[in-house]
Amino acid sequence: MRRTHTRLAAIAAAGALALGAGAGTASAGSAEMPTPVALYSGLTSLGCQQVDASLLPLCGDFEVLTSDDPAMLTINPFTTDIVILGAGLFPDGGIRPVLEERLRTGYRLAQEYPTARIIVTGGVPQNGRTEARAMGDWLRGAGISPLRITEEGNSNSTVQNAQFTDRIFRDRGTTGAVVVTTGDHVKRAVLNFRQAVGGRIPVTGVVARG
Repeated sequence: MRRTHTRLAAIAAAGALALGAGAGTASAGSAEMPTPVALYSGLTSLGCQQVDASLLPLCGDFEVLTSDDPAMLTINPFTTDIVILGAGLFPDGGIRPVLEERLRTGYRLAQEYPTARIIVTGGVPQNGRTEARAMGDWLRGAGISPLRITEEGNSNSTVQNAQFTDRIFRDRGTTGAVVVTTGDHVKRAVLNFRQAVGGRIPVTGVVARG
């Protein structure tokens, strides 16, 4: 186990060296809204991308949180996708507060990186409306171009969020993913997405902060 941890630490350090120059760059508009917290800028995400699937849960233990924006969005905001995870709707199809927190954070990232595409993922319909449709409506109502938004409305769990969203990644050549969710969910969600992509692309997470 000690050897495994040493190996993972070395991989994480290699990822940090690869992207270190971009990690400290924050977007100019960050101070306008509460800054969400990200898993360390995608640096150890590159390290986690390279490990065996059985080691992915351990690799996540080496990641820390930072107030910097995800490095992969800073470096390549064109084919890095912002993925906002659903969180259940009210029985009338309305958006719950926890989901609005995720949407507000995704919106902030979308405003800072206007070329980044957005995927909203979640099924579990209420009153004939899926989570994805409700999230898409919220973002469009906030002024995000419909052309940037893709709705994945068939998933019923975080594992399915990851699996079904990966099909979208494959179809359009996504090179990285930033998963937006809440703090008690982020590491598990990022793990599920890393398992779904199978090391093909880096995945990091952002914690919703209202």
